[in-house]
Amino acid sequence: MKIVETILELQQQIPNGKTVGFVPTMGFLHEGHLSLVQQAKKECDLVVMSIFVNPLQFGPNEDFDRYPRNFERDCLLAEQEGVDFLFYPTVKEMYPVQPALTVKVHEGVDVLCGKSRPGHFDGVATVVLKLLQIVSPERAYFGLKDAQQVAAIEKLIRDFHLRVTLVGCPTLREHDGLAKSSRNVNLTRSERENASNLYQSLLLGKQVVEAGEYRSQKVLSVIEEFVRKNVTGTVDYIEVLSYPELGEIEHLSGRCILAIAVQYSKARLIDNIILDVKGEF
Repeated sequence: MKIVETILELQQQIPNGKTVGFVPTMGFLHEGHLSLVQQAKKECDLVVMSIFVNPLQFGPNEDFDRYPRNFERDCLLAEQEGVDFLFYPTVKEMYPVQPALTVKVHEGVDVLCGKSRPGHFDGVATVVLKLLQIVSPERAYFGLKDAQQVAAIEKLIRDFHLRVTLVGCPTLREHDGLAKSSRNVNLTRSERENASNLYQSLLLGKQVVEAGEYRSQKVLSVIEEFVRKNVTGTVDYIEVLSYPELGEIEHLSGRCILAIAVQYSKARLIDNIILDVKGEF
């Protein structure tokens, strides 16, 4: 594995004629990130991973400096998983001057996590656009656990006619269904046992839809009732939306998302299920 810190060096070292799979991350790697690498290795000749904590996606009340970092451990994990190039730029390398232009995301940012993080997805879209231009991959891999981010990037690729295929990879889960996350270590024992109910609530919503209930408000009420009885954390949101538009809908049809976010004492957890609803209402 080659560790590359500059844009020019990376572009000079990636050989021509190879299919490149790209896995962008902010580091502090876990099994979810590594599952993206595994998928990329199956489909591409070379895998490029980036580790860059992007300051543009941190709000005024979010501490960029406190974001967890462990580059030595990340290098070991990336190399063990078979990453070919690890791109590790500084903020100065990525933003040598104050950006004169950034990307503004207009659709699907006033729901889910975007409600409480204004400007966050503008920062995500800007850095992803830069990274895709730098790496020029054929395929880019993102985890569907953060489905709102994937939706924004899907629209970025569409609207800017980028020559890359977005690959949304399934959420990696623990044995009881809890979505794997670096934040899970911050749960108390009782919270950890309770947290699996987030996924169970979404599965219940899915079952209701599969049984023929397409009214979004009815599906939402079923999920909310289960959460009220079984989840001890504080609910941030439970939403049923179209996907990837992330718009409000009266009836489920086509691609839809059931999503939840819950705040426990020291960890905020998110989860979702994306459905392809083919029924009629």
